[in-house]
Amino acid sequence: MRKQSNNRQTIRDQMDPARAKALYAVLGLGERADSERALPPFFHQIYFWDIAGPDNLGRDGHQKLGGLIPDLGLPRRMWAGGQLEFHAPLHTGLVAVKTSFVDKVVQKTGRTGPLAFVTLRHEIHQEGARVMTEMQDLVYRQDPSSQTPVPAPKMAPEDPQNTEAVTFSSTLLFRYSALTMNSHRIHHDEAYAREVENYPGLVVHGPLLAQLLMLKATREMGPLAKFSFRATAPLLHWEQAALCREAGRLWVRGPDGRLCMKAKAELGFS
Repeated sequence: MRKQSNNRQTIRDQMDPARAKALYAVLGLGERADSERALPPFFHQIYFWDIAGPDNLGRDGHQKLGGLIPDLGLPRRMWAGGQLEFHAPLHTGLVAVKTSFVDKVVQKTGRTGPLAFVTLRHEIHQEGARVMTEMQDLVYRQDPSSQTPVPAPKMAPEDPQNTEAVTFSSTLLFRYSALTMNSHRIHHDEAYAREVENYPGLVVHGPLLAQLLMLKATREMGPLAKFSFRATAPLLHWEQAALCREAGRLWVRGPDGRLCMKAKAELGFS
């Protein structure tokens, strides 16, 4: 169930455990036990769907702007990063309520032209208690052209404490898009990604990279209190990447050594 005003949106979800089991399978994490009710960090991304009809979708597959997020006249969207605070575990099998607000809108001009930065604040409650606070940073920009400068990517740190190789496929991107109800065409329509948004191939979801880093941090460090991440360069579906960690710093390194995402993890529920 969804309720929306100009600056607030509320969605209730029953937190179906079958959906969590599906994401376990998609990520290759093995079988999730039916009795395992506490969700891993960031699994809330597969809940709280806000499904728009076909007439309310833009050319990129996203819901048209002008509702919760204002239409700033810039057609390209990117999830640039976010900050999460985990106050308590989020459980399946129970109703949860996610309330979203527009926290900030900033417009400026960068090297590639006009930009708009939108920060959303999401608060998730379950059984009357707040379990999570999330700040989501979105960037909107104009269409690319042959004259648009391509900034040189920043290189990832060398010699991390540990790394693990990860690979992607168009099938993985499609299944993750379906579970998160993310219809952005750069993740599943290669012709659109190349011809309209000027990417060399399908783009791996920023939230998918953040999800993998959060799972790595949890496995190797323990329960998270806070996690922040920032996308720095696109990763394509045919590229092998490395998930890297040095103490509480994590990052995704592309095959040419470029930094694709950087993150920071802090332990213990806040």
